[in-house]
Amino acid sequence: MKKLNSAIIIIALGFISCNGDPTNNEQADKIYFNAKIWTGDPANAWAEAIAIKGNQIVYVGKDYQSFKGSKTALIDLDGKLMLPGFIDNHAHFLSGGYNLSSVDLRKARTKEEFITILKDFCQKQNNERWVLGGDWDHEIWGGELPSRNWIDSVTGDHPVFVSRYDGHMALANTKALALAGINKNSKVPAGGEMPKDKTGEYTGVLKDEAMNPVFSVIPDPSEKELDDYLYAAIRHALENGVTQVHDVASYGGWIDLATYRRNYANKKPDLRIYSFVPLSTWPKLDSFCKKEGKGDDMLRWGALKGFVDGSLGSTTAWFYQPYLDASNTSGLTVTDTNNIRKWVLAADSAGLHVAVHAIGDRANDFILHVFEEAEKKISKDHRFRVEHAQHLTQQAIPRFAQLKVIPSMQPYHAIDDGRWAYKRLDDARLKGTYAFGSLLDAGAPLTFGSDWTVAPLKPLEGIYAAVTRRTLDDKNPNGWYPEQRISVEQAVRCYTVSNAFAGFQENKLGMLKKGMLADLVVLGQDIFEMVPEKIKDVKVLQTIVNGKEVYKLKTD
Repeated sequence: MKKLNSAIIIIALGFISCNGDPTNNEQADKIYFNAKIWTGDPANAWAEAIAIKGNQIVYVGKDYQSFKGSKTALIDLDGKLMLPGFIDNHAHFLSGGYNLSSVDLRKARTKEEFITILKDFCQKQNNERWVLGGDWDHEIWGGELPSRNWIDSVTGDHPVFVSRYDGHMALANTKALALAGINKNSKVPAGGEMPKDKTGEYTGVLKDEAMNPVFSVIPDPSEKELDDYLYAAIRHALENGVTQVHDVASYGGWIDLATYRRNYANKKPDLRIYSFVPLSTWPKLDSFCKKEGKGDDMLRWGALKGFVDGSLGSTTAWFYQPYLDASNTSGLTVTDTNNIRKWVLAADSAGLHVAVHAIGDRANDFILHVFEEAEKKISKDHRFRVEHAQHLTQQAIPRFAQLKVIPSMQPYHAIDDGRWAYKRLDDARLKGTYAFGSLLDAGAPLTFGSDWTVAPLKPLEGIYAAVTRRTLDDKNPNGWYPEQRISVEQAVRCYTVSNAFAGFQENKLGMLKKGMLADLVVLGQDIFEMVPEKIKDVKVLQTIVNGKEVYKLKTD
């Protein structure tokens, strides 16, 4: 009888333990309940509760009671929508942090406003400080490119080098050109363009590789300045529900990586970063990884980014046919194609992760061919990425799926470029522009991000763009090339599940299931049920990284 009683007691204790006794190893530190949870997990797509222990998810479902203990924090989400934390596949993160407090020329709607904004900003700065950033868009005031003659008289002693928002063209004032040694007799660097005025003088507009002489004389930021940019950028990311960024570098890649390593070793920031360095430096990265490894779940490296061409807005994206409004050019290659091929094959063979910027249709075909060559050379899980993949021939679209190449795209660009792209390209080419729907239909592993600061670091605006394709000028209420619109669920998957895959983290992040890291975002409204046109206005209520609340919207 004593043995029977003992057995009953043991069974009873086990039952109590499974239902939340503090001795249960599965007792959660916190449980979010009364939620609508999109998990991203095909086997368990929707749930009402999620239990977290440490930095991992221990349960996703409905009946969470067995994970509740005496010390478990219970958070009632009052029916709010919870998603996996957003991952941004392409951001220039440190320059984004800088630009949060730099001159903002996106607001300039006219030539006069452009000049006034720069004048007011320069007057508030210390003498001789470089003025950078800007993010202007000449299409807003009709397409006329700015000139140093516009700004020389209002910029004082400041060297000025302000970029078009796509980063492939910038305006320098006369002082900045002089510091860079650029005069009327200077040769245009290969892979770049430098327009001249009627007198034969350079206007100060520099495109792609022609910007390098000015970049070379801009002082590198101090460590303190870089740290300030980093934390400003992190705050901005977290308040927009972004829990990880794939950073494609602002300051040459290696300065960026050193900044991250210094801070992540000491202060332990709460945002995950996957850091890319230039493709041309692959031997250095190979040696670095052999010595230092490839980081951890918070900060990782081992990835490279190269360039084939420029951008559509700067008429430097590489096409088969000339631009409609610049018939003297079909774009350019910013890197020697022989070098790109050589670097891609070597870096891939070394086990590094390769991503290459390609925007024009010819640029995309070229890099797909190189990736195909690499696939045939070595049989492995390459996960090659084409950054932007903006303008594709109809033949290129299925090749992404066939080659398992990741189109790393930024949907906000579609509603931005859609205002004026018709001036550059004919209808036949535009049908392959931002081809989200066609790529998904073909089975391509499409991923999404921002290209911040080219576009906002706001995934909800990106989802809105992908789902509606309503251009920023409101002239396409039913969508610009509406056949390329995708569903809300497809767009959310591109920002979560697919981006985790694009960074070799699909076993840890991107979806909400037992054993995964607890990166979550809570939204103020249900984007799956609302009118799509309202998605861009939805607020992020909470952002959670590693099970820790790192952002909460103030409601005062």
